[in-house]
Amino acid sequence: MHSIFARVNNVSATISSTVMVLLAAIALSSFIFTAHSTGSLDVTTVKVFAGESRRYPHRRQEYAFVTFNITADLSPLFNWNTKQLFVYLEAEYTNAKGVRNEVVFWDRIVRRKQDAVIAVSGKNKYPFREVSAKFKGSTPANYTLKYNLMPFVGMLIYGEAARVTDPIDFPVARERVE
Repeated sequence: MHSIFARVNNVSATISSTVMVLLAAIALSSFIFTAHSTGSLDVTTVKVFAGESRRYPHRRQEYAFVTFNITADLSPLFNWNTKQLFVYLEAEYTNAKGVRNEVVFWDRIVRRKQDAVIAVSGKNKYPFREVSAKFKGSTPANYTLKYNLMPFVGMLIYGEAARVTDPIDFPVARERVE
């Protein structure tokens, strides 16, 4: 007959196989139950100022300050498998050297469906600076509100909630804040 160890092994193997099949079904259901968010993004002003870099004390660098209005309803993205949403505002542009840049300058973590309706009028949370020191010669920037859906089980899902209709030029840099 079978020993107690063999029986415990069979039971634990059955339970772990069942749990793995259940988790795979949950992960696959994330692709079936997709939802789309709606929103609008309005960039009101973009100002560029010259300043000193924190990393390199005597190096001059240009910083962009963006003010924006966001309204977005991300509640359709929440279901029983949604752990949280990472929502961020991104600027995409190509600098004078031909390098394509994607800069995140504002973000928010949404953990509950009740907090998924976003209405923000604000400015950049993180420094928005050009690595090559100047925005002069850069292409106009496209601003986009994007999200990253983090499920309890399954793959991360990336999406776009809003986008400005026309790219916005970087103005000429000012030496001081007025």
